[in-house]
Amino acid sequence: MDADLIARFALDGRRAVVIGAGRGIGREIAIVLAKAGAALVVADIDTAELAVTVDAIHAAGAQVEAVPLDVRDREAVLALGARADAGGGIDVWVNVAGVISAANVADMAPEEYDRIVAVNMTGVYWGCAAAARIMTPRGRGSIVNISSTGADVPSAGLSVYAMTKAAVNMLTRSLAHEVGPHGVRVNAVAPGFVDTPMVTYRFRDATGAIDERQKQAIFAARADATVLKRVGTVEDIASAVLYLAADASAFVTGQILRPNGGLAMP
Repeated sequence: MDADLIARFALDGRRAVVIGAGRGIGREIAIVLAKAGAALVVADIDTAELAVTVDAIHAAGAQVEAVPLDVRDREAVLALGARADAGGGIDVWVNVAGVISAANVADMAPEEYDRIVAVNMTGVYWGCAAAARIMTPRGRGSIVNISSTGADVPSAGLSVYAMTKAAVNMLTRSLAHEVGPHGVRVNAVAPGFVDTPMVTYRFRDATGAIDERQKQAIFAARADATVLKRVGTVEDIASAVLYLAADASAFVTGQILRPNGGLAMP
């Protein structure tokens, strides 16, 4: 394979921050960026799961620093950025942390509403702020936010989740205008239905155990709703993030990349 082509996707000598790297899509993104050559700073509120991610990155032969983080804490997010920058600069920043909860608008509990908004929207906002502060003076960098097909396709019971993801899309475009003249790119990846721990709430029984029959039924229905007739994998999403992080996407900013199997085509 052509060496110049490979180099467009390589992250050798670069450092990446992945917030929400403890499991699922975030973990796979961190591992893929590490395999592409980046040194990693990974953060998550779940330190036990974050340790598993660290082990996987070490197995890939990459350097990694783990930082416990609650993205709802603005000062903690900004401090993480400063800490990562002091350790060798930041070339890539990925905001992944997110939560989901199902309830109709009329029944949504105020505390649950606040939690979803604080993590999915406000947490991403402060992550973008931290990255922009660091990258803009350097004149380069790539910020990638994780959105969702939920921002394009409405679903009963997921109004707050969808609302926050729509906000992430507009934040991505707005920030792209602000930092683009300084050489910094900002994009989002909006996955479709992906097999991750986040979706297990759909098929857990009253005891919290996974109902395998219900799981298979949901997966079959979700696959059938796509053009490609399958559900997504964490690898599908991590590959999209790698493209946006690397020089292969040097002329791409303010875009929402939708690896969703054709579920939505806005």
